[in-house]
Amino acid sequence: MHKNKLPTIKEIAKKLNISTSTVSRALHDHKSIGAVTTMRVHQAAKELGYEVNKSALFFKQQKTYTIGVIIPNLAEPFFSSALCGVEDFAEPFNYTVIIGQSLDTLDREKRILENMKDHRVDGILVSLSKDTNTYDHFESLKKYNIPVVFFDRVPDKKDIHFVAGNLHSGMLQAITKLVNMGHKKIGLINGPAKLAATLQRLELYLKCLRSNDLEVNYDLIVSTTLSKTDNVTAMQKLMALEQPPTAVIVFNDYVLLDCIATVKAANLVVNKDISFISFANLPIWEYMDTMPLGSIEQFAYQQASKATEFLFQLIEGGNQPQPAEVKFLQCIIDSEMVSYS
Repeated sequence: MHKNKLPTIKEIAKKLNISTSTVSRALHDHKSIGAVTTMRVHQAAKELGYEVNKSALFFKQQKTYTIGVIIPNLAEPFFSSALCGVEDFAEPFNYTVIIGQSLDTLDREKRILENMKDHRVDGILVSLSKDTNTYDHFESLKKYNIPVVFFDRVPDKKDIHFVAGNLHSGMLQAITKLVNMGHKKIGLINGPAKLAATLQRLELYLKCLRSNDLEVNYDLIVSTTLSKTDNVTAMQKLMALEQPPTAVIVFNDYVLLDCIATVKAANLVVNKDISFISFANLPIWEYMDTMPLGSIEQFAYQQASKATEFLFQLIEGGNQPQPAEVKFLQCIIDSEMVSYS
């Protein structure tokens, strides 16, 4: 045998003077092969440096033992925590996780999805980009029998598998806290219009204001594309009002960092002149000199872990007869406001 060539089952069969079919079954611990023969085959395989042809095995099993995860940006602690939830759930099943970052663009999201499809991943987990407003690229995966489960940023659709956060609980806690502190002019810096989370935050903001008997002032509602320039502009719009808000609910902690810098640049004091509560509960706050009053925890790890559980159910169910009526796996996880002061 050439020293640079991987051995085959034929070499193992020749070494042990048995058939190649017996070697193949023994390597896969088939019950038709006796324990002694199975042990001898594994030992010979180890001595010869034989490696199982996983591509052939995967083809036979119709699985690649890989799942894809598409997230907006791995640099964000929310999504890195979510990825830990995916990998921790997948690891005991000997699955490999392939990661793609959309960087919040639809075109990149589509390209990543196509690449994962071409590599025949067994399933895909997705948190949508901020630009995603069409879902045909996900629908196209059905003919390849590749299930998709969305988490956190999910489509505004009913016929999907998803795990998402219930932001109502956290938003209500946030606005109630501000009202109890005496705030009556509470603003909102919301996110991109295409994101379902943006509409959800607006609806909840309005609902929670009314629950606290506060009048809705639409001048106190502004939006941002999540870019630094837009974040600063949104904060400046609120500060320039004749009657500016005394407190602001902010789309997420990253937007809030720019808002805090803008307030400081205007020689105002955070949580004195303008108070803030945001979303995400980033771990960085404990290291910051200036903190918001609180941040709404959306439990990224738990969301992603549950979404992975759903995905594995769908992967395993792929070999089963399809029911007449599809049952969509869906879960809502309550958010919770974490107070910093």
